[in-house]
Amino acid sequence: MEHMTSRVQSAPRGAATVSLLTTAVLAVTVAGCSAADEAEPVPDVPVLTAEVLAEHPFDSSAFTQGLEVMPEGDLLVSTGLNGESRIFRAPVDDVTSPSVDVDLDERYFGEGATLHGDTVWQLTWKSGVAFARDAGTLDVTGTASYEGQGWGLCSDGDRLVMSDGSPTLTFRDPATFEATGSVEVTLDGEPVEEVNELECTGTDDDREVWANVWHSDRILRIDPATGEVTGVVDLDLPAGDEDGADVLNGIAATGTDGRFLVTGKLWDTLYEVEFRED
Repeated sequence: MEHMTSRVQSAPRGAATVSLLTTAVLAVTVAGCSAADEAEPVPDVPVLTAEVLAEHPFDSSAFTQGLEVMPEGDLLVSTGLNGESRIFRAPVDDVTSPSVDVDLDERYFGEGATLHGDTVWQLTWKSGVAFARDAGTLDVTGTASYEGQGWGLCSDGDRLVMSDGSPTLTFRDPATFEATGSVEVTLDGEPVEEVNELECTGTDDDREVWANVWHSDRILRIDPATGEVTGVVDLDLPAGDEDGADVLNGIAATGTDGRFLVTGKLWDTLYEVEFRED
């Protein structure tokens, strides 16, 4: 999610992350953050390292708000900006050639999206509307309303997990979208603001939520039962040459333990990475 209405207003943070990778392995410590993260404290929780396994071309016109790998192996991408918001499915290696591509009405600023069963749920930023979509065609099959803003969304298999820019994660019924509970995200005992795009991993008693943090290159590993951050990774990846290329946003588990696809708003590259706790 991003507080802006056009590319011209895009924050310059993306330009601060243009240094090329010189090794495949990134030692991700706070010292390796971009300038925008210089005030980030050193966490007491484990700091993860990330290995870049592959790079794929990405759609640099996509103001990425949600990213997920579908069961068939293709990507689900939800994008923002009024008049430019869309949701599409595309091959990982050819994101600019989507198999399904649906535009949102210009009044809606698209946000996070996730698959649950045969339904894709997609958030909007300030409209308080969530769209239920057919997973194959992405046609709207229903809508639901919610209070506050919509930022990130993922499914843990039993429920939906939603962020709204605050430290709160809200759990929602995947059939009705009604709130069923919530938890506050904390790092070293302090609430974390601007929790953004989400990815749910694990099953049953081994669930985790991974989250981008807006205005930073930081990704958090969160225990959804307590809200406590159990791991931190700080990525410093090249955003690309697109004018206005902005913050890291978009994280999707590949289905292989520890491996994720990550990108950002208006980025031209999709990175396949593996997070490791040394």
